[in-house]
Amino acid sequence: MTQHRIVSHSRLRDEMMAVARGQQAAPPDAGGQSFESVEALMRLLTPENRQLMAIIRDRKPKSIAELATFSGRAAPNLTRTLAKLEAAGFVRMEDDQRRKVPTAVVQKLFFEIDPFSQNDRLEIA
Repeated sequence: MTQHRIVSHSRLRDEMMAVARGQQAAPPDAGGQSFESVEALMRLLTPENRQLMAIIRDRKPKSIAELATFSGRAAPNLTRTLAKLEAAGFVRMEDDQRRKVPTAVVQKLFFEIDPFSQNDRLEIA
């Protein structure tokens, strides 16, 4: 499982500045992926994007054009969406000769939400 922090940009900036000034040690997960908020993550997990990831997992398209056919979505829109999903670590784009092949990476997502602070976490399985 991969863990990701959920931390606001301003808090992340403040933390980085404190580390740079030597006021605190870098946290163990400092170089890892982070999301600005649970809400930002949920905006990425729209029903349409979840359906798209299910198509990638189940039908294993051999190209973005084939994924466009399976999903009924335009290839340029898919390219933008896939870039966001890849940046989040949910899909991987692999090169196969001259084509980009989307592959599902995520099986499950586990959220740990601390209602009393901003120490939320995301685990990707």
